[in-house]
Amino acid sequence: MGNDSSSHRADGTGGVQSVDRAISILEILSQRQEAGVSEVAVEIGVHKSTAFRLLGALESRGLVEQAEDRGKYRLSFGMVRLAGGVAARLDLTQQSRPVCRRLAEEIGETVNIAVLRSHYAVNLDQVRGPAAVTTQNWVGQLTPLHATSSGKVLLAHLDARHRARLLDAAGFERYTPGTITSVPALEEQLDEARRRGYAVTLEEYEIGLNAVAAPIRSHDGEVVAAVSASGPAYRLGEERLHDLAPVLVAGARDISHRLGHTG
Repeated sequence: MGNDSSSHRADGTGGVQSVDRAISILEILSQRQEAGVSEVAVEIGVHKSTAFRLLGALESRGLVEQAEDRGKYRLSFGMVRLAGGVAARLDLTQQSRPVCRRLAEEIGETVNIAVLRSHYAVNLDQVRGPAAVTTQNWVGQLTPLHATSSGKVLLAHLDARHRARLLDAAGFERYTPGTITSVPALEEQLDEARRRGYAVTLEEYEIGLNAVAAPIRSHDGEVVAAVSASGPAYRLGEERLHDLAPVLVAGARDISHRLGHTG
C-alpha cells in the first residue's frame, strides 16, 4: 500500500515518475517479448496494482496488448505508429545520401540535410565536398531558423500561424551583424524564397559562412526537409550562391522524387 500512495503523490506533482515507469515497462516488454503484471511490478519496484494501472493506460493508447495467455502483456502495433516518424527520417537520410554526395562533388562544398524540430532546424546528414575546408560537423546540431538557409526554407513553407508561433518561441537572437532580427525583414526574405525556390544566408549565423538551401518535398507535396550547401564567404559570395542555386534546386527535386513526390 505504501508504494501505491507514494506513486499517487508523485503523479499529483506532475506525473514524471509515472511517465518514467511507463517507459520502463515498454523497455521490459521489448526485451522479454511478454511479461505478466507481477513480473512488471517487481522489475520497476511498485505494487502490483500500480503496475496494472500503468499497463492499462498503455493498453488504452494501443501501445501494449494482452497476449493470448491472459495476464501476459506484449508490445502492440501502436508502437509502429510512434516509430513511423523516426523511420521517415531514416528513409529521408537514406534516399538523400547519393544525391548529397553528387551535389557535394559538383558544388565542392559541404552539403547538409535539415528538418524542423521544435523551433530549430536540426541537421540529419552531412557530406563534405572536395573544396570544403571546415571540419565542423553539423549533424545533430540545432540551428536557428531565422539565421540559416535551411531554416528559412523550412519557415517559408509553413502556414503563417505556425510560423508565427515558432518565431515567437525562438526569438530573434543576433549572431552576427548580418542576422535578421525583425519579422518584417524575415517575411520579405521568406516571400522571396518561395518565389525563387531557394533561400540564402550571408554571414547571418557565423561570420565568414554563407549558404543556400532548397526545399525537399514528400510524396504528398509537403516540404519535409531542406538541402543546403555552405562554405566560406570568400569562395561562396552572393553571386556564386545564386549561380549554384539551380544545381541545388535540381538536387532537392531529385531527392523529392526519391521520396515519391511526382510534382
